[in-house]
Amino acid sequence: MIGDLFPLAVGVWLSPIPVVAAILMLLSANARRASAGFAVGWVLGIASVTGVVTAVAGSGHTDSSEAPSAVVSGIKIVLGALLLFIAFRQWRSRADDSIPPWMRAIDGLGLGRAIGLGLLLSVVNPKNLLLCVTAGVTIGSGGLTGAGELVAIAAFVLLAAASVVLPVGGYAVAADRLRGVLSRLKNWLQANNHTVIAVVFLVMGTTVFGKGVVGI
Repeated sequence: MIGDLFPLAVGVWLSPIPVVAAILMLLSANARRASAGFAVGWVLGIASVTGVVTAVAGSGHTDSSEAPSAVVSGIKIVLGALLLFIAFRQWRSRADDSIPPWMRAIDGLGLGRAIGLGLLLSVVNPKNLLLCVTAGVTIGSGGLTGAGELVAIAAFVLLAAASVVLPVGGYAVAADRLRGVLSRLKNWLQANNHTVIAVVFLVMGTTVFGKGVVGI
């Protein structure tokens, strides 16, 4: 299960948009409150989507089934195809280095709006949402006990959210040392946003699609 979830969590971990948003908050005038709020919203969003999908997927799974059902395999094929489609779209857009308008407004965010932005990017953003849904289907159809599902969800959320939580935590400890590193990382992610997403989703899509085909 951990092996199946690991690449999906890495996909969320490597998502450039939330990482850039967190870095921009750390470089803003209200750095500590805004970045902490964004991290809280980001974690809550990932956990809620993954948990809900796990419960739904688990409700149709029976302990006696030793292999994934045809329905679950079909869902994985569809999710894998969607991931591959997004990879294709992102690769075609790799030359576009424009900055989304919402990034320019980050400097004035307070705690409440930062939490809302974290929830929005994790729940509404189709790229991250698709990875969390895939993780939920994987956990819910894995035949785990209730405690096992909770452990799997927690492991997925911890790894998936680490790319946002770790910079925020590190900034709280060593803000002066991290400003230069964060600024360079932000510039690189903005310049290579589409390419990073394309590569990540190509790997995830191929893996999920292949598991769906094998399960049928």
